[in-house]
Amino acid sequence: MSSVTMSSHSPRTLTNASWALRAQFFVTGAMFATSGVHVPTVKAHYGLGEQALAMAMLAAGVGSITVLTQAGRIIGRHGPRSISFVMGSVCALCIASLIHFSSYVGLLALMLVYGVSASLFDVSINAEASEIERLSGRALMSGFHAMFSLGGMVGAGVGSALPSLGVTPQQHLLGAALVCGGIALAGSTAMLRMEGPPAEKAPLSLPRGPLALIGLLASLGMIGEGAMYDWSVLYTKQEVHADAGMAALAYASFSGAMAAGRFAGDWVRSHLSGVSLLRLSGALGAVGMLLALLVPSPWTALIGFALVGIGFANVVPVLFSAAAKVPGVSPAHGIAAVSSVGYLGMMAGPPMIGVIAEASSLTAGLFVVVVFAAMFAVFAKRALP
Repeated sequence: MSSVTMSSHSPRTLTNASWALRAQFFVTGAMFATSGVHVPTVKAHYGLGEQALAMAMLAAGVGSITVLTQAGRIIGRHGPRSISFVMGSVCALCIASLIHFSSYVGLLALMLVYGVSASLFDVSINAEASEIERLSGRALMSGFHAMFSLGGMVGAGVGSALPSLGVTPQQHLLGAALVCGGIALAGSTAMLRMEGPPAEKAPLSLPRGPLALIGLLASLGMIGEGAMYDWSVLYTKQEVHADAGMAALAYASFSGAMAAGRFAGDWVRSHLSGVSLLRLSGALGAVGMLLALLVPSPWTALIGFALVGIGFANVVPVLFSAAAKVPGVSPAHGIAAVSSVGYLGMMAGPPMIGVIAEASSLTAGLFVVVVFAAMFAVFAKRALP
């Protein structure tokens, strides 16, 4: 994909675009959390076991990985602004329809579409974030991703509170879709306009060379994120025997801690090398997950998930920022290349956990997060010398 340039922008335009993009990251996190909170709802609605539920999650992963091989080309042709406008709407529709169907096939099709739309939406706003960071001359990526985590915390917190108020799952899903979809559409209108036609022979967004190594780290780190997103609520409810409200706080504790870590992330990145930060992230993630699994109580689970959130807070911002700066590669292509491997971990990791959970227990399945977090720390220097 050829390099894409942006027209010169006034400070006011850049500031407006930055705040609009923060709103986009926020609603992305809120939509992820909303669907994550309702994993037990989906399981009950469709009458699924852990393995069938894991396959539904894998359908979203298949959609994500498939479209990410073309994401650089698609975003180069249409621009982050247009892609986020369309894909934000599709994501909201998928959230609204999560328990609309009666058949498992319908759920699989919905998750496939959700994977495609969520991935394109994610890459488009990350490409915009890297361009705003470049134009402003300041480290901003961690702050943008903090809004994703803040959205996740708010989305999970709302999901925790609404059942006690008599709000049904379907009402929650419809309301969340309307609010998040509306914010996504409004935010996309303030994004920067991309200039310049895409290259006629744009390469596929497949990771090669340094991008492959960065992508491997992203995959290991995002397995932890995916596990928290898909399994933390169910683990707290099923294995620790917490009530529905307490269980919904599992993802909120993870997202809240991750948001705090990311709000401080740009300062931390100025004081620690990338390798040191990534090693510390892996170690803290492993310790937090071990605490949640080895001391099975609701409160220790919440504390453990919070430690995982702090540990993994700056993994994706650091790696996506590095991917956007690889010489000879446009930001959209670099981010899509790393995302294609990273999302393989985020989407394929949770189904793998589900298969282990079906054969043994969900506690055993989540030990995968400990193993990959440790590997993440070990391979940090090789991927980011």
